[in-house]
Amino acid sequence: MDQTPLKRPQFFFTTAPLPCPYLPDRLERKIVTELAGPGADVAHEGLARVGFRRSHSIAYAPSCPGCRACVAVRVIVGTFERKRAFARTWRENNDLVASKVPARATAEQYDLFTRYQQSRHTGSDMALMGFYEYSAMIEDSPIDTFIVEFRDRLGALMAVCLTDRTRDGLSAVYSFFETASPRAGVGNYVVLWLIEQAKRHNLPYVYLGYWIEHSAKMAYKRRFQPLEALRPTGWERLADV
Repeated sequence: MDQTPLKRPQFFFTTAPLPCPYLPDRLERKIVTELAGPGADVAHEGLARVGFRRSHSIAYAPSCPGCRACVAVRVIVGTFERKRAFARTWRENNDLVASKVPARATAEQYDLFTRYQQSRHTGSDMALMGFYEYSAMIEDSPIDTFIVEFRDRLGALMAVCLTDRTRDGLSAVYSFFETASPRAGVGNYVVLWLIEQAKRHNLPYVYLGYWIEHSAKMAYKRRFQPLEALRPTGWERLADV
């Protein structure tokens, strides 16, 4: 008798439209599917290649009525070079000690997370998250997920990046950092560090989530060249600005 386990069917659902957090006077709607079971990692990898992102045990992609502003982007690791401003960012922050740790929420992380939210995203849903909700965001993952903590020479936590690993790259799920620090470019340094790690492990891509051309919050992503954007015809090179 064939003992091959049956593949779990993947069901997709759409969420109700809500106000867009990035563009005024627009509605946000998502298509979502659950990641569960022994094949969750394979399902996630396939979905990531067609523009889905992970949150908890859910994969989602924008399906907004009348809007296609959100574009999935990924850095091409093999030909990436730190030039000009990024070279300076790397030098000025390379004294930070990066540690890969299990995806477990801590009070220290949460304190930094809340300061970051109040500084950069006051009034957002994430700014209202309690420790329980933060813990779920960090720990509820059915795939290979880890945390990278960045500390200064005195041991102070300066940045955190929740990261997924797939067979073709690293995915920056969510990162936050100390906005009160006099250091410049800590957020960019986190991405540069992920690119360097992907290069060391021969992973071709670093997935940066969605880029929105007319959103100031998302503008920084386009600077990580060479960058690919997912278009209706597939992944295409996104020109530098």
